Formats: sequence, C-alpha cells, structure tokens
Amino acid sequence: RDQAIERFRREARAIARLASPHTVRLFDFGVSDAGSPFYVMELLDGLDLHSLVERFGPLPPERAVAVLRQACRSLAEAHQAGLLHRDVKPQNVLLCRLGLECDVAKVVDFGLARSVGAGEAQITAEGAVTGTPAYMPPERVLGEPGDERSDVYALGGVAFFLLTGRAPFTGEPMAVMIHHVRTPPPLPSSLA
Repeated sequence: RDQAIERFRREARAIARLASPHTVRLFDFGVSDAGSPFYVMELLDGLDLHSLVERFGPLPPERAVAVLRQACRSLAEAHQAGLLHRDVKPQNVLLCRLGLECDVAKVVDFGLARSVGAGEAQITAEGAVTGTPAYMPPERVLGEPGDERSDVYALGGVAFFLLTGRAPFTGEPMAVMIHHVRTPPPLPSSLA
C-alpha cells in the first residue's frame, strides 16, 4: 500500500508540472483521512473520442487532423518534461467545449505514466506490461520500456480509429498484441 501511495504521489507531481491547454489540469492531490488517494482535476465538458466515433461515426480527415495535432502538443510537453503517457487511446482523449471554443482536445488519464531519464523513479511497477492491447506499441508488448515513440505509435492507432471507426487490429487481447509486433496495420483507406 505504501508503495502504491508513493507511485500515486509521484504521478500526481509529474502531471501537475504539465501546463498544455490540451492536457487535463490537476489542481490538487492527496490522501484522504480514510487512506484513499484522490485528485482534484478540472471538470471537462465533452466526450471521449471513442464515444464520439461510436455515436457519430468516423471523423472527416480534416477534423481528425485538428484533434490529433492538439493531442500531439499535449504529449510533446509531457515528453519534454520526461513523462510517457503509456496508455494513449481514444478513451483517454476528450473533445471538449472550453468557453466559446469547441473541439478542444484534452489528453487525460496519466495513471500508467512513467518518468524517463537517468535516476527517475517508475510510476508504475517495474516490468509490468500495462496499457490497452488495441493501442499497445510493439516494444511494450515485448516487455521493453519504450520511449516517446511508444506514445506516438499509440496516437497513430487513435488516428486509425478516428478515420475508420475501429482499432488497427481486433480480436482477443493476446492476438491483438502479437499483431502489433508482427503484422503491418491495414491501410485506413482499405476500411473507410
């Protein structure tokens, strides 16, 4: 339990350093009197990309590119701060309304994040294979730590989903992870 609480605190401190308008803002964090960790984050008025596509269908390429560029800015800042998201997927990118602005992308859920760099402590357990199989980069499937390119690979899977309405590979989780290692993804134009 103490190790989990410490990982939670390190994650919260790492997220709190991020200031991109395309990253969910963390206002406070701590551990309640009952011993439960908590975050105080901004309230977002929007819909995650998975729900959006499920409800309205694939996005037109121009809109998908606009959303992805914003997600790239969030991840770029996280990477510059030495933080890997490690669970980039449609459910972790929200399309929000902020004031008069619509279609503002916000990257959320840094729960599997990992600090990178010499001497940095892991936020998740050492050697754990974590993430979502449909968007997991090959190096993570193979148990390697990965780097910034891992998040970019997963964001490519999100782009595929936005344009086609499905993940690059589907099926049983283990089979999907093996596909990420061995199989080139289909062209989005072959499905949409």
